[in-house]
Amino acid sequence: MTGAPPGPLLEVQGVSVRFGALVALSQVSVEIRRGSILAIIGPNGAGKTTLLNVISGFYHPYAGRIVFDGKDRTNLSPPDVAVLGIARTFQNVALFKGMSVLDNLMTGRLLKTRGSFLLEALYWGPARRQEIEHRAFVERIIDFLEIQAIRKTPAGRLPYGLQKRVELGRALAAEPQLLLLDEPMAGMNVEEKEDMCRFILDVNAEFGTTIALIEHDMGVVMDISDRVVVLDYGRKIADGPPAEVRKDSAVLDAYLGVSHD
Repeated sequence: MTGAPPGPLLEVQGVSVRFGALVALSQVSVEIRRGSILAIIGPNGAGKTTLLNVISGFYHPYAGRIVFDGKDRTNLSPPDVAVLGIARTFQNVALFKGMSVLDNLMTGRLLKTRGSFLLEALYWGPARRQEIEHRAFVERIIDFLEIQAIRKTPAGRLPYGLQKRVELGRALAAEPQLLLLDEPMAGMNVEEKEDMCRFILDVNAEFGTTIALIEHDMGVVMDISDRVVVLDYGRKIADGPPAEVRKDSAVLDAYLGVSHD
């Protein structure tokens, strides 16, 4: 990205997480480069969602550090992490089901709201200008994601694939530097997956957003990611370009359960 500071946007440095006797992550180190798409893969229970939860502040590691934009952010809460410019979607859709698509997207602008409660309540001056600016940005996202026809529909009435698209839009409404996507294509048919792949690539290209995603569809991973990190039983077993990772014997063993010479 032109004019971006040098170095990775986010560094996970030797992070370990445990829940009682269960070690969910063990000394995991990952770099997410600015403007890139990183895929995080691995068998079920490998620690993928735990890694996103550590990055987004839902979990705090008992060892290691999280460095975002050159500063230690290890122990920040999820709201503080969001303020820094990290947004995420969830494996299970977490929309406000009774609210319209437009209103769901507007909730993504809350972190961008400035000014006093009184001004907002009276809808005067700066508060009104902010509302107009936020609405204009959300309308841009609605056009970008091609969801104009459902903008007034309650989110809970939408098919699952469209709900996932709306959740992506709400995350984009926060204008994140880093977007974390937890299985954005889970439960989708082939056509819906193709659409979501296109949107993810366009978000990266047009908004300049750095993306880290968890995905089980290896075809998708190979098509859209710049780098792939592979976890297995909470440990990182591979990290590199997709073409290299797909031939790695440790990765084949983890997925297929057989050794390869």
